[in-house]
Amino acid sequence: MKLLAIDGNSIVNRAFYGIKLLTTKDGQYTNALVGFFNILSKLEQAEHPDEVAIAFDLKAPTFRHQMYDGYKAQRKGMPAELAAQMPVLKEMLSALGYRMVTCEGYEADDILGTLAQACRSRGDSCVIATGDRDSFQLVGGGVSVQYEGTKARRIDEDAIREQYGLSPAQLIDVKSLMGDTSDNIPGVAGVGEKTALSLIQKFGTLAGVYENIDDPAIKKGVREKLLRDREQAQMSRTLAEILTNAPIPTEPGAYTRGTVDGERAQTLFAQCEMFSTLQKLGLDSARTAQLDERPDTPILPAPEHYTGECFLFAHESGWCVLSEEKVFRVCTDAEITGLLSGGVSLYCFDAKPLLRRADALGAPMDAVVFDAKLAAYLLNPAAAEYTIERLAQEYGVSGAFRCDAAPEAALLEPLCRTLQNLCEEQGMTALLRDIELPLCGVLAQMENSGILVDRQGIEDFGKELRTALEQELSAIYEEVGYEFNVNSPKQLGKALFEDLGLPTRKKTKSGFSTNAETLESLRGYSPVIDHILQYRVYQKLNSTYVEGLLKVIEPDGRIRSTFNQTETRTGRISSNEPNLQNIPVRTALGSRFRRYFVAAPGCTLVDADYSQIELRVLAHISGDEAMREAFLSGADIHRATAAKMYGVAPEDVTHEMRTSAKAINFGIIYGKGSYSLSRDLSITVQEAQSFIDAYLNTYPNVRRYMEDTVAYGKEHGYVATLYGRRRALPELSAANFNIRAQGERMAMNTPIQGTAADVIKLAMVRVAHRLKKEQLRARLILQVHDELIVECPLDEAPAVKEIVREEMEHAAAFAVPLTADVHEGTTWYDAKG
Repeated sequence: MKLLAIDGNSIVNRAFYGIKLLTTKDGQYTNALVGFFNILSKLEQAEHPDEVAIAFDLKAPTFRHQMYDGYKAQRKGMPAELAAQMPVLKEMLSALGYRMVTCEGYEADDILGTLAQACRSRGDSCVIATGDRDSFQLVGGGVSVQYEGTKARRIDEDAIREQYGLSPAQLIDVKSLMGDTSDNIPGVAGVGEKTALSLIQKFGTLAGVYENIDDPAIKKGVREKLLRDREQAQMSRTLAEILTNAPIPTEPGAYTRGTVDGERAQTLFAQCEMFSTLQKLGLDSARTAQLDERPDTPILPAPEHYTGECFLFAHESGWCVLSEEKVFRVCTDAEITGLLSGGVSLYCFDAKPLLRRADALGAPMDAVVFDAKLAAYLLNPAAAEYTIERLAQEYGVSGAFRCDAAPEAALLEPLCRTLQNLCEEQGMTALLRDIELPLCGVLAQMENSGILVDRQGIEDFGKELRTALEQELSAIYEEVGYEFNVNSPKQLGKALFEDLGLPTRKKTKSGFSTNAETLESLRGYSPVIDHILQYRVYQKLNSTYVEGLLKVIEPDGRIRSTFNQTETRTGRISSNEPNLQNIPVRTALGSRFRRYFVAAPGCTLVDADYSQIELRVLAHISGDEAMREAFLSGADIHRATAAKMYGVAPEDVTHEMRTSAKAINFGIIYGKGSYSLSRDLSITVQEAQSFIDAYLNTYPNVRRYMEDTVAYGKEHGYVATLYGRRRALPELSAANFNIRAQGERMAMNTPIQGTAADVIKLAMVRVAHRLKKEQLRARLILQVHDELIVECPLDEAPAVKEIVREEMEHAAAFAVPLTADVHEGTTWYDAKG
């Protein structure tokens, strides 16, 4: 028989600190729950135990506290974010039939020790799962520890002897000497781990040390410390020793898993939006059990005509359409055109693939009136994924009929109704109707269009980069004196810090740190540093962009990226395969990639870029008169900011002054504090803080906006853009200072970034609509951050430039003007101006 004995408090702490703070859409913390069940699932799959016992501490003092009132006295209370998850965790474990065990007056360690001893005495196997090294003393005789530390590993007697040169039981004596800061066990003051280990390795036990206190092997200073703290050492041994006789059940079968309450478990996990865990546990279909008695609804061939409202979702190689509780399969071009041309109101889940097909067929694209995936995203932009089944669980939606071949068919209509009502309640109906839904069609057309690239130019650039890479490698080898793997942090660390003797900055568990920050700090110590940094630049450009772009060029020479509407929490569009948002532009070398994005023969690229849109949004939202005036007068905002901050005339602003002002202007938007700003400007933290103070004195309403926005977020649990897009910020109520500060930064910048994203989306919709209205052949093909690119025939360029400028600058009516810089060229590089 094998018992898996889990240290519940230790594992849940590991889970809590190992996973970033996660919350449900209602702000309930779940990261410890998610992490705990991930670890539990992994343990059960690896161990296949016959029984599982999960030990927890009680709040009441134990005999150790009564013996020594300083025991664990320095520990802070459990973080509120974790404490809130503990009762939920225990409810979940109970519903799943797991046996939890506590014992008044004893710690979880003593429970584990008692279970381990019981298994050992009857010849059974016991695996203790914990993140606490204290349990190492229990190893031996069929008992091992699965240590869930930073790196999980199995601890047995051999591992103990290899690491410490001792038996497991002797670790108690080591701790009696060195103490334990985490438990506030005093040990012998001034005796550390190295000395404690050497003493126990030589004399065997704490008693052996004192029996041989006059042995010449014990240095005089150590002897004096040992004699001074003898009683304290004895007490520390008692505190450190795990008991094996706690009054708990230990008989075989006591921890056999009980009956699973599937309905209760599913309710608990669904409330915490832990649907992946439900799926792993095999409980994700519990709510549909009541439908099993109903007749199965078959999937029928597409009809000639549809009426009223229809509900559509992707299925296999096509789509399923629900109409009056009948489910139809739609696959062929004719069936799709017939559906979209039939005058129906189409409620979809993820409409973009359908709209791509419609665009390719020249079919109408205005039948779609609702997209449940987009609605779900607006309601909870932090969700890990959006599927009909998961959302139905999350919102408590169930179907009125059965369709075994496509279970989503029964769920989509009630899900759409539920999400539609919630969007209305939260004031996001207009956001969905006027921005996100029309944008979906625009993105579908952009994905179909793609952008032409110069394959030969990219290949030639790749050859150039690889030549440069080889030159840098040769220079590195020459400086170091031998060849090695520059991409290996371990080998690079040895070359720099051991062989060349450069000053070390910091070490990681695997060796010397060789990250970019470390290398930048070593510039000037050796020419090799510049060569390594340049080598990394060339390598990144070649592997990520040259090789990455060449892989995705389609037969017609165009790249077709996928644009994502439901991935970022601020509402910005992202793209992948390839990620065109990350095409490098900050360096001359990186910006050359834009030369290889080209217009089709007979066409040109019109590039339009919003000028400082986020700062203009800030001026509008904050209502700061000084900032508004700078934009209304057409002044250079960074120069105007610098002039006010430094108290000089605009014409007297130096390059350094403007650079500082620019860094603060954009730093404020992204919530940067004095530390981040000091790194950006290579100044002290104090200087950076003085710059920020001067900035906020220059624009007092910006300070007021920041304070008011944070206060609103704390009161309501979310912040919103001018168009009603919400972002929940549970971090604002976190007890942890760093997490709370991060929440405050997000509260300040989300309305600015999110509103800018909304405006850009509106501009895209307006530009696409206007081009179609004017019956031009021009088409919007790319969006990157604040920039739109239109491909158009040469003869349409003047009209297109004017249309794009007008629609972008009139996308929103703010207190300050929106301005767009518009240029054209045969390549993206040239069109950028």
